[in-house]
Formats: sequence, structure tokens, C-alpha cells
Amino acid sequence: MSHAGLPVVAEIVRSGFVEGHHYGSIVALAADGTVDWSVGEVAAPVLPRSSNKPVQALAMVELGLDLPPDLLALACASHSGEPFHVEGVRRTLASAGLDESALQTPPDYPLDDDAREAVIRAGGARSPILMNCSGKHAAMLATCVLMGWDTATYLDPQHPLQVAIIETFARVTGEPVTTVAVDGCGAPLLSTSLTGLARAYATLATATEGPEHRVAEAIRQHPEFVSGTTRDELALHRAVPGLIGKAGAESCYAVALPDGRAWALKTDDGAARVRPVLMAEALRRSGVLAEEGVDAEAVEATGRLDLLGGGKPVGVIRAAF
Repeated sequence: MSHAGLPVVAEIVRSGFVEGHHYGSIVALAADGTVDWSVGEVAAPVLPRSSNKPVQALAMVELGLDLPPDLLALACASHSGEPFHVEGVRRTLASAGLDESALQTPPDYPLDDDAREAVIRAGGARSPILMNCSGKHAAMLATCVLMGWDTATYLDPQHPLQVAIIETFARVTGEPVTTVAVDGCGAPLLSTSLTGLARAYATLATATEGPEHRVAEAIRQHPEFVSGTTRDELALHRAVPGLIGKAGAESCYAVALPDGRAWALKTDDGAARVRPVLMAEALRRSGVLAEEGVDAEAVEATGRLDLLGGGKPVGVIRAAF
């Protein structure tokens, strides 16, 4: 069965009955950069959403942005809005002589449930700094200050910062940017194929020096800054030595290992719940779970999603590729 030409990649199983499906595409690159295996359409452009952030951060480092590793990781983040994330965004802004009034992220509450409740209980409101992309925006602003560029128009696709990001993005994905859309945070959103996205992550993960290495090491050293303390992305980073990864909206996900192997995926319906299920299965299919130093049980746990009935597990969402 397929949908819009895409194959089933996961089944929704309740009480032993398959009540629905997720359709999508997955690509796995071998260490030499060739496609090891794929499912669905992996050569057509997609909008990888926040999975683009490490590459955007790379462009800023190439321009001269010099943040400590934790704040560079935060530049790659869709953060949970926990207090250390918010404090980190303020540190990034302060390093450039700015404060949160410079941010053009839409006002929001933290992604993390506990952090959101804490803000609300304290009488707090939605604010730009709490929005999950504020680390990226702070880094963009700091880069503009460094380069002497206008900070009021930093989200304009024609701004020199965004032009530089497009050039870097095209180079490391190995593909031209055919679409410049607007992401949820208001920043330019660049298209590439899943294969191009995986290629970009492999470029970061294999680097042993230079800006690419700095970005990859920041993610490895501070994965809690890239997501949050309760997220499946953090658990995967801790379970697989040397891994770098980043999820995006609309069920995008890309990860890579230091040997050059890389994976990227997206579902057609954009369901966030199935994203870690698919990545855990992709890593298993590629043999990663059997490798030395990998916590296979922890990887499998990131991909385990129970369906509840009466408050108790009665089914699962399971990979089907």
C-alpha cells in the first residue's frame, strides 16, 4: 500500500488490529557517501525544517562566529525552553551587546511540559526567548553584529547573512537550493533532498578540524543544549558514541556517525510521534545496534511508542520497512 507514491513506513497497531499507517521516505548513506539503502523518494527536494540548523550554524562559524561549545550547540537547537536554555540564549545575545528585544522569533511557551507549566504558574507569558528557535536566532544576531550587518532585517532572504547560509547549505548538501520558504520561526527555510541532508550531516560528523568539526563537537559535547533533558534526541546521542543528530518539524530527522554513515527521514503526514520509531529501526537495519559501545537497549527505547487504552499500553506504532 502507498500514499502519494510513498510506501508505508510504520503501522499503527491497537489491540492487534492495524488501524492506520504512516507513509514516508528514509535514506541511509554508506561511509563512502553512496546510498546504502533507501525507502521511498529520497532524491526530490523536501523542507527539512529544524534539521537544517546544524548547517545554518556551520555557515555562521565560517563567517567567524566564535561561541563556546554549549552556546554553539544551542545555535543548532530546537530547545525545550528549560532555564539553562533561556540563560544560554541571553548569554549569546549579551556576547554581542544585545538583549532579547532583538529577537524576532514569534512569542511562545517552552516546548517542555514542565518548563511550560513553570512559566505559566509563575505568571509568565509567551515570549520570543522561550520559542524553541531562539538559540539559532541569537546566533544569527551575534553573527550580524560581528560582520557589521543590519540586525533589524536579519531574517530577510536577501540579507548577507542568509545569502551566506544558502551558499554554505548548497555546498555541504551537494545540491542547489531550489526553494526558499519561511520556517515556523520566521527564518528562511532551505530545501534539499533527504540524500542531500544526510550528506551534509556526514560532512559535519567526519570532520576532524575546522568549522565543521567545531559544530559536530559542540553537538556531541552538549546534546542537552540541542534538544532538552527529557527528549528522545538526547537519549539517542547518549546511546551511540560519536553520533550527531537533529530532528525537525513535519517528522524530519537526520543523524550521522564519525565514520561517514548517515541517515535522513521524513513522513508525509509530518507526525512527530513516529520520527524516533523510524530512526531507531533505520539504525538497527544498518547494523548500528550491534556495534561496540552502542547501548542497543537505549536506542530501542527511543523507538518504542506505546498506544494507550484506559491508561494502559494496548498497542504500538511499529516500523514497517
